[in-house]
Amino acid sequence: MQQLLIIGYVWVEKTTGAGNRMLQLINVFKNHNYTITFATPAQKTENSLNLAELGIEEKSIELNSSSFDDFVKELQPDVVLFDRFMMEEQFGWRVAEYCPKALRILDTEDLHFLRKVRHQQLKKGTEFSNEALLKSDEAKREIAAILRCDISLIISTYEIQLLKEVFKIDEALLYHLPFLLNKIDDKVIESWKPFEERAHFVFVGNFFHAPNVDAVLQLKTIWKYIRKKLPDAELHIYGAYVTQQIQQLHKPKEGFIVKGFAEDALEVVKNARVVLAPIRFGAGIKGKLTEAMECGTPSVTSSIGAEGMHEDLPWNGFIEDDFEKFANKAIELYTYDILWKKYQQKGVEIINSLYDKVVLEISFMKSVKKIQENLNVHRTQNFLGSLLQHQTLQATKFMSKWIEEKNK
Repeated sequence: MQQLLIIGYVWVEKTTGAGNRMLQLINVFKNHNYTITFATPAQKTENSLNLAELGIEEKSIELNSSSFDDFVKELQPDVVLFDRFMMEEQFGWRVAEYCPKALRILDTEDLHFLRKVRHQQLKKGTEFSNEALLKSDEAKREIAAILRCDISLIISTYEIQLLKEVFKIDEALLYHLPFLLNKIDDKVIESWKPFEERAHFVFVGNFFHAPNVDAVLQLKTIWKYIRKKLPDAELHIYGAYVTQQIQQLHKPKEGFIVKGFAEDALEVVKNARVVLAPIRFGAGIKGKLTEAMECGTPSVTSSIGAEGMHEDLPWNGFIEDDFEKFANKAIELYTYDILWKKYQQKGVEIINSLYDKVVLEISFMKSVKKIQENLNVHRTQNFLGSLLQHQTLQATKFMSKWIEEKNK
C-alpha cells in the first residue's frame, strides 16, 4: 500500500468548498488503497471533521520546527499533497530534503493570487488586467510553488488557460481536476421536488470567504428590484461564520432573512426555487453553484461566478453582471415553470459531462502513476522548478532554522 501525506492549511470542514474538495481528494486516494495521514499546523474548530472516523491518521505539526523533519523521515510517504501554496512554502523544502523520492502534488484549491488581485482592483475601481496579475507578489509566490511541485491540481479551465498563456507554465506541470461529483441519474431527478413545491431564493456561503460577504452585500441591492415584483418571495442567506456586517442585513419584513449555519446545505438548496450568486471577485469553481445543479435548482450568477465551470455548455439559468438585468432574470426564472425546468436540465448536463467522478478519478490516478514511474525524467525537464527548489531550500531552510532558534 502506498502512503499519502496531506499537509493541510486547515482541518477539513464540510461547511466549506475547500473542505468538500479535500474530502473528494481523500476519497480518490482511499479508493486506490492508499494509507493516508492528514497533518496540519492549524487548530481544530467546532466544525472540523473527525478524520480518524474515515480511517485517516491525524497529526498536528508545527511551523518552523525540526520536529516535522523527524515525523516525515519516519513516515516516508510515497506522495505528499500540499493543501494550497502556503503549505508548500512552509513544508515543501523539508519534504524535498527528507523524502526526495516522494511525488509532490500541490492542490491550489483555486488560484489565490487571482482572487486577491481581482479584489484589489475592485476596491480601487480599476479594471482587472493580466498586467496587474504579473505584478502581484502573491502571484510570484504561488507560481513559484507550482513550479517547485511535480504536478499542480487546477480546478477550472479558465485558470489552466491563464497559467499556460499568461505565465507560460509548462502544461506537464498542470492537471485540470474539477470537483468530483456523482452522476445525476433518473432516480435522483425523480427525487427532486417539482417547481410548484419549491419556494424562495437562497444563497449559501461560508463568511470567512470575502467573495461571499461581498456577494450578500450586492444581494441587498438586487433584492429591492426582485421584491417589488415578487412581494411574497423571500431570500434566505445561509452560511457558517456569519459576521456582524451580514447579520445586520437581516430584515424579515423585507423578506431578506439571514438564517446562518445550515446543518445540511443540500437540503436547503433542494427546497429552494432559485439560487442567487452575484459574485464580483474570486477564482476557481463555486461549490454553491455545483450544489445548485446537484439539487436541480437553477441559478443566476455573474460571469466570474460561472467562470471555468461549464465549458461550452449552456448555464443552468442565467449569467448576468448588471444588477437590474440580474434581478429581472431571477424573477423570470422564479415565475415561469417551463423555463425553470429547461434550465434545471442544463445543470444535469453540466454535472454529467464535466464532473463525473468515476471518469475523472481514473484519469487522474493514471497520471499520478505515470509521473511516479518517470519522476527523475519529469523533474529533469522542469529546470525552473529544480532551480527554485535549490534556491528556496537554501533561503527558506536557514530562515526557518533561525526562527526555530529564536523561538526556543
